[in-house]
Amino acid sequence: MKKLSARRRHPLAAVVVLLLALAATGGLYAAFAPAGTAKADETAQSLAIEEGKKLYSVGCASCHGTGGQGTSDGPSLVGVGSASVDFQVGTGRMPAQQPGAQVPKKKVIYSQAEIDQLAAYVASLGAGPITPTDSQVDPAGADVAKGGELFRTNCAQCHNFTGEGGALTHGKYAPSLEGVSPKHLYEAMQTGPQNMPSFPDTTMPEKEKKDIIAYVQAVNGEKTVSPGGLSLGGLGPVSEGLFAWVFGLGALIAVAIWVAAHTAKAKKS
Repeated sequence: MKKLSARRRHPLAAVVVLLLALAATGGLYAAFAPAGTAKADETAQSLAIEEGKKLYSVGCASCHGTGGQGTSDGPSLVGVGSASVDFQVGTGRMPAQQPGAQVPKKKVIYSQAEIDQLAAYVASLGAGPITPTDSQVDPAGADVAKGGELFRTNCAQCHNFTGEGGALTHGKYAPSLEGVSPKHLYEAMQTGPQNMPSFPDTTMPEKEKKDIIAYVQAVNGEKTVSPGGLSLGGLGPVSEGLFAWVFGLGALIAVAIWVAAHTAKAKKS
């Protein structure tokens, strides 16, 4: 007992106990931690990148370069992130049929699994915006009125007040937002495709993006007949007043000319 008591009072006793405790903690963590799951996720990601590289070599390398460095026919993809790939390929804009002022939306030729693989490969070339999750793009509970304010401030100049799109300069245009999925709306705001400016989370937080998505869905949801007849692009009183002046006043002038001509003809006869 005296020997044991002496060992407990030894200056290194506390250090030995601490080391034993750390060793025990490390052993228990190694035994119960989900290392297998993490390793499986890492393996799956590596396989996705490998498969994505094969798809890239066939469908993208001719324009964007074998390593995504870009060529005279296509920009560099280093740092564009998985969100950009998911948007461009998921809307059929890429692969592009031919170069032009703006690449149009068309039929998607890749499955979502293949798009995810392409996105994984491009993301491995350099850090960039990440494909959003379902919860990030879900507009449930968002403020539609606030979204309308944000949309009119940042988007209506090109996309129209109701997201119907419009012409820009040099053959470019802002596409209609009708039928665009919440994920692609979110990714477009994240990445700023083609002529659109980007709105990262530092500029436009996730909540504000959800508000805008909710507004776009509200104005492009159930289409109803305009009480005034033609919607005239949804531009409001400006276009409606112009229509009234040009066609309404024009019709009145035409009728006045016709009446005057027939009156003069009647007098002569």
